Amino acid sequence: MKTIDSIPTGKIKRAGKLVSTGVKVGGNYLKYYSGKLVNPDLNKDALNESNAEDIYDGLKNLKGSALKVAQMLSMEKNIMPKAYVEKFSLAQFQVPPLSAPLVRKTFKKYFNQEPEDLYDSFNANSVAAASIGQVHKAEKDGKKLAVKIQYPGVADSISSDLALVKPFAIKMFNLKGKDSEKYFKEIEEKLLEETDYNLEVAQSKFTTEACKNIPNLKFPKYYEDLSTDRIITMDWMTGKHLSEFTKDNQDKAKANKIGQALWDFYMFQMHELKSVHADPHPGNFLVDEDGNLIAIDFGCIKKVPEEFYTPYFELAKPENINNPDVFMQKMYELEILRNDDSPEEVKFFSELFHEMLSLFTKPFHGETFDFSDEVFFGKIAELSDKYSKDTELRKMNGNRGSKHFLYINRTFFGLYNLLNDLGAAVSINNYKKYI
Repeated sequence: MKTIDSIPTGKIKRAGKLVSTGVKVGGNYLKYYSGKLVNPDLNKDALNESNAEDIYDGLKNLKGSALKVAQMLSMEKNIMPKAYVEKFSLAQFQVPPLSAPLVRKTFKKYFNQEPEDLYDSFNANSVAAASIGQVHKAEKDGKKLAVKIQYPGVADSISSDLALVKPFAIKMFNLKGKDSEKYFKEIEEKLLEETDYNLEVAQSKFTTEACKNIPNLKFPKYYEDLSTDRIITMDWMTGKHLSEFTKDNQDKAKANKIGQALWDFYMFQMHELKSVHADPHPGNFLVDEDGNLIAIDFGCIKKVPEEFYTPYFELAKPENINNPDVFMQKMYELEILRNDDSPEEVKFFSELFHEMLSLFTKPFHGETFDFSDEVFFGKIAELSDKYSKDTELRKMNGNRGSKHFLYINRTFFGLYNLLNDLGAAVSINNYKKYI
């Protein structure tokens, strides 16, 4: 793959790139509607493919938060058109890497040394490149190492990138009022944390130590003396990316074993640590030849405050969802309903969330759950489609829910999708053995 020698970091250059991408998308729509006049039965498949291609091509050289958004959207299988999911999923593995001279320049800046001065051997060509950084192979003292290098300027461009997309997000999600700022602030803070590699090493060491007794789960060791706030050195872990494994695997028992390790890993963090790996996409997990799950990235960790955790999981219980008084109390505690809501808004959103929660919390309603259940995921897709077309919803104030929903819901949607890809059946309360 062609390498890049620079990344646009200034607000004007990045805005210009996004504007030019918007012009291409506008052209695609013009072409689609012109074709529609000739052929009224023309569907949007070709339009979606063209838009996905142009948007991804525009984002991949910007790196950082722009590409991170594409990566996040690739996990929304039940919401995004298939063309977007397929193209944006490339943000997990296939983006243009930094050139060797730019890699060396980065080492000189943060270590004041060449990489060959730090390691016994270092491959200047990356083996993987994603949204915020790329990975290189190295060796030291007989150990095989993975060296993650952050793209230059990524941290400095996050705030300006979000400022560029904010007007579109406000319109898309119908956000009204000053308190919508809390959602953008939450995203900005988490993205900035992901660029702090000293924090990532600390989070990695804490989480891996806490979760070390969960079976069939492995982690790399991290080397602080070979890491900085923009470079991380860790053990090289051998295995297939989870998406590669699920594509070929036909062994249901192995899928269940890996799925159980994944479920226990997340439930232990959520319920015991009250902080959770909030970026569950296939690029962050490997499967080794013995069928162990390997977690390799801890840049995005979401702390779960007690005032959110308690009502959130109380609504995972059918008896609370179906008790009108308890349900309404939790709706206000979770900021889904607001004191300034009209009677129409109270009725609409309480009914909407009752329907959603009754479905999404179904895995918690028994001792086991089979995530290969296509009926369950079909109902999620139907519900997503129903509310995406709901004209009544578009009239309502979209400021719904605590800011903590953003990353906690992302975590559960990602986890459900990974388990569905695996086709795994899991024991829901198995994680309690390790507390």
